[in-house]
Amino acid sequence: MSKRKNNSTIKQLLTQLVLGVFEQNGNTPLNYKQVSAKLNIHDPESRDIILEILKDETRKNTIKQISPGKFQLLELKTFVEGRVDMTADGSAFIVTDDADESDIFVAPRKLRTALNGDRVKVYVYAKSRGRNKEGEVIEILERRKMEFSGLVKLSDKYAFFMPDDRKMLHDIFIPLTELNGARNGIKAVAEITDWPAGAKNPVGRIKHILGEQGENDTEMNAILAEYGFPLSFPADVEREAEEISDEISQEEIAKRRDFRDVITFTIDPYDAKDFDDALSFKILENGNYEVGVHIADVAHYIEPDSALDKEAFERGTSVYLVDRVIPMLPERLSNGLCSLRPKEDKLCFAAVFELDANANIVTEWFGKTIIHSNRRFTYEEVQEIIEAKEGEYSEEILKLNELAYILRERKFKAGAISFETTEVKFKLDENSKPIGVYVKERKDAHKLIEDFMLLANRKVAEFVSKKGKGKRKYTFVYRVHDAPKPETLANFAQFAARFGYKINTKSDKEVARSLNYLMESVEGRKEQNVLTHLAIRSMAKAIYTTKGTSHYGLAFDHYTHFTSPIRRYPDVMVHRLLFHYLNEGQSANAEHYEKLCEHSSQMEKKAADAERASVKYKQAEYLADQVGNTFNGIISGVTEWGMYVEIIENKCEGMIRLRDITDDFYTLDEKNYAIIGQRKKKVYQLGDEVQVRVKQVDLTKKQIDFTLVQE
Repeated sequence: MSKRKNNSTIKQLLTQLVLGVFEQNGNTPLNYKQVSAKLNIHDPESRDIILEILKDETRKNTIKQISPGKFQLLELKTFVEGRVDMTADGSAFIVTDDADESDIFVAPRKLRTALNGDRVKVYVYAKSRGRNKEGEVIEILERRKMEFSGLVKLSDKYAFFMPDDRKMLHDIFIPLTELNGARNGIKAVAEITDWPAGAKNPVGRIKHILGEQGENDTEMNAILAEYGFPLSFPADVEREAEEISDEISQEEIAKRRDFRDVITFTIDPYDAKDFDDALSFKILENGNYEVGVHIADVAHYIEPDSALDKEAFERGTSVYLVDRVIPMLPERLSNGLCSLRPKEDKLCFAAVFELDANANIVTEWFGKTIIHSNRRFTYEEVQEIIEAKEGEYSEEILKLNELAYILRERKFKAGAISFETTEVKFKLDENSKPIGVYVKERKDAHKLIEDFMLLANRKVAEFVSKKGKGKRKYTFVYRVHDAPKPETLANFAQFAARFGYKINTKSDKEVARSLNYLMESVEGRKEQNVLTHLAIRSMAKAIYTTKGTSHYGLAFDHYTHFTSPIRRYPDVMVHRLLFHYLNEGQSANAEHYEKLCEHSSQMEKKAADAERASVKYKQAEYLADQVGNTFNGIISGVTEWGMYVEIIENKCEGMIRLRDITDDFYTLDEKNYAIIGQRKKKVYQLGDEVQVRVKQVDLTKKQIDFTLVQE
């Protein structure tokens, strides 16, 4: 190698080290000898290269010479950490930990081997690319994901694996010895095992085979694998669950408040298998009502740090796909021991309220109970009783419904927002193929249960938050929802005005009032879904945290999740903390619980994404037989490359690509949520009704393509 080429290689390596010296020394001005000393470099040749680097970086505006021979970084934040957000063209934006810092653009060749979601360290250049700074990945700190679902492609000498994940832009090279029995065209899960320096593709192995492409079980399991949810429980977790005794000792009963003689029932969907909440009802001698919200005492059965507990934490939540539930806990617990089945004694953790005729709380009590549910109701059965005003336990149900109405009214008066989104459900045949689509209705029976669950969640949160009053707050897991950003809300208000709806943004209460009026007015109208989804998108996302307490959407100063420990890990944490504080325990470690909260929020998002992916797959499957058919739809989204349309009659969503609209050249008007023709100025706007024809359906990508039927 020539001397010049050798110098160039050393120089590249040294540049990162030199800049690192300034970072690590708080950007203290240094000369080239001091930099060399800190790098433990003493030979004259290398020191000369360091001086050259300092001069080069000064010309590039990375470093400034503040006095002869003394240098300093132009900006201290030369290195930042963040998460990779890949784009379709192979470049990425690094979302930094600093909320005030703009995302950093990284060109494809400067990503190294970073993948979507990875946590990375980035060197940031002084120059910018539009609104974003530019940088390059210098270190991968943490891989988000090493396993992918996808297709195996075989040739004589090698195999490639093509991931389903659209943000995974590299196929994985699979040595023939690592195929694990996989055939060509089979769907499987692959794991990256190595990424050799200079190699274009990572190397991996087939971890397990999912099955034939297009088969329902294969595709549903592929979705679960894609979002990192395991397909079965480890043997030690199942064993631990099986070893738990189903006997309830007299000693345990003696520690609890006994509700077995009080009328108690569960109300759930007709196909539910786990019942984690029950209501007890009693008229007291003073004429008031005692309502108990009894929640399965999951924490009683799961020891902290046991195999069961670790597995539940990792999963974070149950996942509800179109045709199946992937429970957070093994079936013995979720459908057996912890499920509040009728005619069985069950252990619970309860919030019990004495309410007067106006649903005011006279007294409240939190603690462990034992119940014996008299009846398992479905929502439909309770709705019939509410409407007919007769039936089994009708007196109790009608009174609970009356009290729930008052609680609901009070909540909305306080500024809560009512988002009634339409939930799509599929009628499936025996092979889980969709043969019909319908919209799930939410009636009084659903709302009755919801209002008492909200009451329990709110009051548990208030109880703990008051315990720390006057001194340091007690650590607790809250469900927090921030107020929306004013500019986002203003954009939504501007859009809603096109449909004749006025959003008053003067105060939180006014926002809530006008949003509720909007939600009421759009119910059943063709623009309901578009406006509701946009309104929800303009809101902040609810998360779990120990840091805040308030919930903007519900207008509660304190809120938590206490009522679903069978299917949500944060509720298990809430049960443990509440029990600890009821027994006069000291405040728990906030930092530890904040980490648990962050993981829970991430898993909740993954579960929601997996659920959405299963709906998209079923929508694509439903329309696969209807290529060529025309439907009326509503424009539900606009992007640079096309517009999304939701079919009115079946809520299936697909895309019209701009290149397929041939009467003009269309571009995106982001501010007005519209696509505009450059010559004829024809406008297609979010919420507009259009007629579409099903062009093609790609089940693998869960994509539906439409063409526009033009007049």
